[in-house]
Amino acid sequence: MQRMYSPWREVYMQSFKDVKSAIKEEKSVFSDIPPEEDEERFVLHRGKTCFIIMNLYPYNCGHLMVIPYFQTPDFTDLDSETKLEIMDLTDLCIKALKQTLKPQGFNFGANLGRVAGGSVDTHIHFHIVPRWEGDTNFMPVLADAKVLSNDMKTTYSNLKKAIAALVEAEKP
Repeated sequence: MQRMYSPWREVYMQSFKDVKSAIKEEKSVFSDIPPEEDEERFVLHRGKTCFIIMNLYPYNCGHLMVIPYFQTPDFTDLDSETKLEIMDLTDLCIKALKQTLKPQGFNFGANLGRVAGGSVDTHIHFHIVPRWEGDTNFMPVLADAKVLSNDMKTTYSNLKKAIAALVEAEKP
């Protein structure tokens, strides 16, 4: 790949430095999910500062998200305890997914801001997407459709049990 440098565009890029993300006053879809709705909303585990939830519009079966309770679009607003728990819960997700769905790899990350692909850009969240050899095919390209072969409720039940067992095993 060739790279073309255009330092004269720096003036244009610097014009965005004072623009803040528009934080909406209303709560995000991830805020204030009551524990009694965990099963219907596919919440798998609640930690101290974050929770694990299944993505309702998954890229692949078992697509999970780790979401801080604190609503912010900005990663730098998160305290050290929350950042550490994000990583600990990601580790828990990967272990549970390996046990239940046996993926061959994972994508892990966050879309920070709408221009980066964040559809809920007012509430930072982290994706864990299990991957298998051959899990991409012509359907998303030609038909704008993704074929998911696992039932969400069965996957939820299996992951919930695996996560509970892993958490119990880690207790001193």
